[in-house]
Amino acid sequence: MKNRRMMIMGIFISLGIILSYLEYMLPTQLLTAGAKLGLANIITVSTLVLLDKKSSFIILMMRIVLVSMMFSGFSGFLYSVTGGTLAYLGMSIMLDLKFKDVTLVGVSVIGAVLHSLGQVIVAATLFANYRILLYFPTLLLTSLITGTFIGLVSNYLTERLIKARVI
Repeated sequence: MKNRRMMIMGIFISLGIILSYLEYMLPTQLLTAGAKLGLANIITVSTLVLLDKKSSFIILMMRIVLVSMMFSGFSGFLYSVTGGTLAYLGMSIMLDLKFKDVTLVGVSVIGAVLHSLGQVIVAATLFANYRILLYFPTLLLTSLITGTFIGLVSNYLTERLIKARVI
């Protein structure tokens, strides 16, 4: 059972890295400056539902470390680990509360908003300029759109994997 769990985690980490790479190849000029779709967050949202929280968090952290080493460096790591951790905590709490009307779309939107908040806080801290926080409302709108998209895809993916009894 432990080997199966590790294999599944490895597959999800790999998928997260691939989605991150695809996102780096996409032009982001259409979105707000600094904003991305967050394709790899499909993996985080999905694993929160499909796996236990510890495994999901390990997958998130491994993806962040590996992607930072391959593509974005230390500053990218700081933005990702802060935003990713805040998003993970918020989404995890939302799922624990088990509101009957909260869907994966809502959970994903909460994650996207908290991820953006974490990144703005890191930027304001690194640049010692707290006026950067004024950029958050702009990122909030982008987070609502991307969070909805990621939530819809995650919902589709988790339903299919559960139905196929893959996990």
